[in-house]
Amino acid sequence: MSTPRDLMIVAMDVVPERPVETGDLSLALAGAEVVDLLAAEAVALDGDLIVPNLQVPLEDGLLDEAATSLVRETPYESVEDWLWRRGRGLSLAYLAALEAEGLVARQRARWIPVRTGRTALVDSPARTRATARWTEGEPVLAQLAAAVGIRAVPDEDSAKITDEALNTVLAVVHDAVTELEAVRQRKTVEDAAYDNVWRGM
Repeated sequence: MSTPRDLMIVAMDVVPERPVETGDLSLALAGAEVVDLLAAEAVALDGDLIVPNLQVPLEDGLLDEAATSLVRETPYESVEDWLWRRGRGLSLAYLAALEAEGLVARQRARWIPVRTGRTALVDSPARTRATARWTEGEPVLAQLAAAVGIRAVPDEDSAKITDEALNTVLAVVHDAVTELEAVRQRKTVEDAAYDNVWRGM
């Protein structure tokens, strides 16, 4: 399994401190893809720029799609730009992939034998692996999950990451999620102000 898939499973399986926003999750999934592309040596980081290496097919379909969509000419794309571009709707793509592979099922209504819009994880080796990685407090997965409001309780020292490229990616994910939350809050304030103007007329 891949880091993005593990993150998606954890997001569906663990009760978060607050509801996970799909936009936040999409940004974190895009960051998780960079993590796995680095591990596969499909890319390297030059500062915060994603520098593609020779393209080779990857076993995971969505990760291979990510590699195919990399900017391969200078100036290369920054991690931040990648998150915003690749992250658009990415949580839905991963949910659809898990469902297509039988790892997620649509729940049936309690009294009516029809499928509802709600989805749930089924027991599978993939879920077991993701859960093991989560309960062991694997640092990269823990920090990606923390970015979207899902907190593990690992030993602080075990959560530290010494790899500079990984730290760069994780920092950019946290910053992007914070920026998206600020945009949401600003929109809420603007909408409230607009409503107040209409009420006063």
